Amino acid sequence: MFIATNPTTGVELHRYAPHTDDELNRIVDRSAETFTHWRKTDFAERAELLAKVARQMRDDEERLAQLMTVEMGKPINEARGEVQKAAWCAEHYAKNGADYLAPVDLPSDATHSYVQHLPLGVILGVLPWNAPFWLAFRFCAPAIMAGNTCLMKHDSHVPACAEAIAEVFQQVGAPAGLLQNIRADHDQVERVIKDDAVQAVSLTGSSGAGSKVASLAASQIKPAVLELGGSDPSLVLADADLDAAAETLTLSRIINAGQSCIAAKRIIVEAPVYDAFVEKFQGHLAELRMGDPAEESTQVGPIAREDLRQGLHRQVSMTVEQGGRCLLGGEIPDGPGFFYPVTLLVDVTPQMQVSCEETFGPIAVVMKADSVEHALAMANDTPYGLAASVWTADTAMAVRMASDLEAGQVAINGIVKTDPRLPSGGIKRSGYGRELGPHGILEFVNHQQVWVGPKVS
Repeated sequence: MFIATNPTTGVELHRYAPHTDDELNRIVDRSAETFTHWRKTDFAERAELLAKVARQMRDDEERLAQLMTVEMGKPINEARGEVQKAAWCAEHYAKNGADYLAPVDLPSDATHSYVQHLPLGVILGVLPWNAPFWLAFRFCAPAIMAGNTCLMKHDSHVPACAEAIAEVFQQVGAPAGLLQNIRADHDQVERVIKDDAVQAVSLTGSSGAGSKVASLAASQIKPAVLELGGSDPSLVLADADLDAAAETLTLSRIINAGQSCIAAKRIIVEAPVYDAFVEKFQGHLAELRMGDPAEESTQVGPIAREDLRQGLHRQVSMTVEQGGRCLLGGEIPDGPGFFYPVTLLVDVTPQMQVSCEETFGPIAVVMKADSVEHALAMANDTPYGLAASVWTADTAMAVRMASDLEAGQVAINGIVKTDPRLPSGGIKRSGYGRELGPHGILEFVNHQQVWVGPKVS
């Protein structure tokens, strides 16, 4: 059973029955049948449909945003922004997809040789709860523009959001099997991946889930894109603009109550400015308002689930026991819901719990580095490699440092974010493959080489 609980109150909202095996078989068959027609459409037709989807989402912004707010606790202003960003993703690929997928001429001994980018077929997306609309469109918009059809297996804790995404496509007259929501348990997902009609898998989630899906996809000789967890470092060097760094890193760490893979999770500060940065950072964090995410003034909502809140508290408590200092928060508040206060841990070392594990919540971690070289070594001392940022007045040095940072994306003097125009993804245990930008749309295509004779002597 897919059960949604309001994290603000702890009260059950609704429940949805999972699809039966027979229903899933029909859904997969419908997707495969739709592919035989959709793959023959031209770019203009695909772009027109995605543009209609984007307009429908913008027109229905408030309702869609409220679904996120009640099902996973995203503050309403952030939820509205997410709906707009998802629509932007659809618009971006509608506008640019044809150029990204254009054939590429390559020299050879042929009269003409080139690579064309053809759709693969049915693509399965396995998605998490923390950004239900954005992550769904990050997966489906480029896949659909490339001529594929999509099955969306969303997290069981946001079933109404998942249904709403599928309904948007229905409302604009999309073919019935173009994008379908499937309510499936783990065993059913395994069977869907193994289905001959399914050609590839995209997963956003934990490293554990990624490992299982990658193994399963590999056993079927099917490609996969994995965007997994992160313990993202932010390096604040001695010459950095501390005011700008403290303000931006507050947002980076706390957006979506810290429940973001690319949040600034380990803030590594050079020793000469360590105390000054901590003071400024603490001031910004202390001003944040935690409360009902439906209220316009709320900046920090609840954690999505009680078990996640308990996991956060374990990480904080163990770190304090290990010698870290807690300057803000650190205690589970009384009252209903799954709230956890904005928490600041300082004097954290690489061996402490919040440094060794991904922290998925409003926990800011500050570490001290003796030098730039030490900061870089600390940044890379993690099994993850999703994103990183560098704060310094020496932009040229930061650009050079980017090459030494073990991360899929690096921001210099700015917030780490996902953008439809730019590829996003990780290395090491943060996954492989890329979403978004020109690279993302090329993940689920057949890069077909065509050699046209006669041979040129």
